[in-house]
Amino acid sequence: MKFLSNILYVLSLALFACAVAMVANFLIIPNHNTDATHFDTLIVLGYPTNPDGSPSPEQRQRVMEAVHEFEVGIAPHLIMTGAAAHNDFVEAHSMAQLAVTLGVPASAIIEDPQAHNTVQNLLYSAQIMRTHNWGTAEIVSSPSHLPRAAILTDALNRQQPNLSFNWHTHAAAWPPEYGLHRKFMLYFYESWYALKLRFNSPTMKLPVAAQP
Repeated sequence: MKFLSNILYVLSLALFACAVAMVANFLIIPNHNTDATHFDTLIVLGYPTNPDGSPSPEQRQRVMEAVHEFEVGIAPHLIMTGAAAHNDFVEAHSMAQLAVTLGVPASAIIEDPQAHNTVQNLLYSAQIMRTHNWGTAEIVSSPSHLPRAAILTDALNRQQPNLSFNWHTHAAAWPPEYGLHRKFMLYFYESWYALKLRFNSPTMKLPVAAQP
């Protein structure tokens, strides 16, 4: 019985240490590489549309925050990025449509319908920025997702200097539909993911067929 108690004690310590490492790592991730307050463009990271084609809660909140940033003059352009990664609806187009209904001119929006994950969100957006000679961006996403986006953007700048840009992250509000349990689980997952990225640096590279 004592042996079992010792095993449980050691496991408890290990789990506690892992939790502390996850939280500490998550909290020290930088959220910018520039002190700029205005940017060439906003990058709105995609989130799946509902199966019926309506905006999902997180998608809606990301777009609403980006529209607010556009309206107060933070940036004159919006890049909506996301493919039909989880159902038949292209995330970028769904987000662009919502932004237009909220008052953003269609001419201010550029859609990236190719990205299937956060790595590709950032790489395709960086390609769009290079095409337009833009060098700064505010990255808009859900609160728990932004540290991952920050790690990947930093990696992009180091690995793809020809696509590098100055950036700052900006959090959308949580959907009012989300309770504390769901927020906790999202933060837990992203904290674990960020810790994995700390020890396994991401490769910032598009599929071969998508290389410029």
